[in-house]
Formats: sequence, structure tokens, C-alpha cells
Amino acid sequence: MPKLEGKVAIVTGASRGIGQGIALQLAQEGASVAISYTSHPEKAEETVKAIKQGTGVDAIAIQADSGDVQQIEHMMEKVVQHYGKLDLLASNAGIEYFGSLEEVRQEDFDRVFAVNTRGQYFAVKYAVKHMKEGGHIVCSSSVSATKPFMKHALYSASKGAVEVMVKNLSLELGPRGITINAIAPGGVQTDMASSYGKQYLNPNLPISEEEQTRAMVALGHYGKPQDIANLVTFLLSDQASWITGQTFHIDGGTH
Repeated sequence: MPKLEGKVAIVTGASRGIGQGIALQLAQEGASVAISYTSHPEKAEETVKAIKQGTGVDAIAIQADSGDVQQIEHMMEKVVQHYGKLDLLASNAGIEYFGSLEEVRQEDFDRVFAVNTRGQYFAVKYAVKHMKEGGHIVCSSSVSATKPFMKHALYSASKGAVEVMVKNLSLELGPRGITINAIAPGGVQTDMASSYGKQYLNPNLPISEEEQTRAMVALGHYGKPQDIANLVTFLLSDQASWITGQTFHIDGGTH
């Protein structure tokens, strides 16, 4: 029997990349899945179609900006209206950002924290409103929260805050029988990585990008969305029912 059969999950930011991989894996394990997206509805519908055709479970797409608290609340209500309940949350939506101390503007700061930090906090708040005992939550941090990169202070801070948030919220949610954990992925092969991957490397080193990657990652290569989805699926299952308040690095041994 699939380990998530009969469960209802929502995966934020799931029209592509890591979120899409998580949604597909949860569906393969039997969960009905709602996915959220900010733009590109055609990609969201492609993900929904892939879930339905590939697994036979139900899936829906909901447009919601994770930087807008009211939209987050309405998103959770729509999930419950459609499925009658909510068991699992994979809070994946986030935005990447690189900028030096001099370059970062107040609006940049506010937007990054609105999506990466505030958005995850309120996703948890409004998901928990509908969860019963046995609910599971996974939030998204990053290897950047503990490993410094040039011009990455703003993004890293937004993700580091998530790890502290998860640890503290575990004390509130534990008595309700709800677990909450975080994942901290390293470099993963997605379209976002294609856009920003080079900025994690040092352009002054006299070695190629491939050689830098091999030197920085113990396993010598970036991960795939499936690698992240496997861990998230475990943390959202009852197999992880005695794990809470933790952040799990899944980064190929990035150092």
C-alpha cells in the first residue's frame, strides 16, 4: 500500500523544478495533491495532468502569490473546500536573489523575505488551521543558510530564518500531534539553477565551472528534483512521525 494513500497534500511553488518533483512523488505514494503557482498557469496544468495520468490520483492547481498572506489563506481554504481536509504541507515556494550590500534595495529585501520567510510562516499557520493530529509539514531552507556565498546575504538570511522558525514552531505543534521539519537543498538541476548556478561559483578561480562543482560537492555533481522529493516524501509520511524541529541537508556533501 502506498504510504500516503488517502492523504491530501499541498505543495507550494510546484509548477516546475523541485516543487514539481515533490508533487509527483507525493502522488505516486497515493496522496491527492494541490499545487500552487504564481505565474505560468500552463506549466501548472501540465503538472496536474502529469499527476492524474501518471498516478491516477486527483490533483488541482491554485494560483496564489506566496508573498501575499491573504492569498495564502484563501489557497488553503480552496484545498479544504475541494478535498474536505488537509493533511500535508510541502512549503516549497521561494525566490532566488543575488545582490551586494550596496545593490540591495528596500523593495528587494521586502520581496525576498515576503516570499521566502513570511510566506512560509503563514503557509504553516493557515495549513495547521485545517490539520488534525498526524499532520506533517516540511518547509524549505537552503544550503546557503549555513554556507556563505558572495552577494548572497539577503537570500541566505531569509532561509536561515526558516530553520529557526521550524525549530521553534515544533514546540507549538508537537502537542497537536503535528510534525514540522525543513530541508536545506544544495545545487539541484532545475531551470532556476540554470539561471543562477554560475553565481555560486568563483569567477576568479583558474578552473572550469565543472571543476569548481566537483571541488565544492563531495559527490561531484548537482542533485535532481527526485533526490529532494524522496526526502520530503519520507518526512511527510508517518514513517517520520517522531522527527520534528529539524533541518535536513540534502546537498551531495556541499562544503
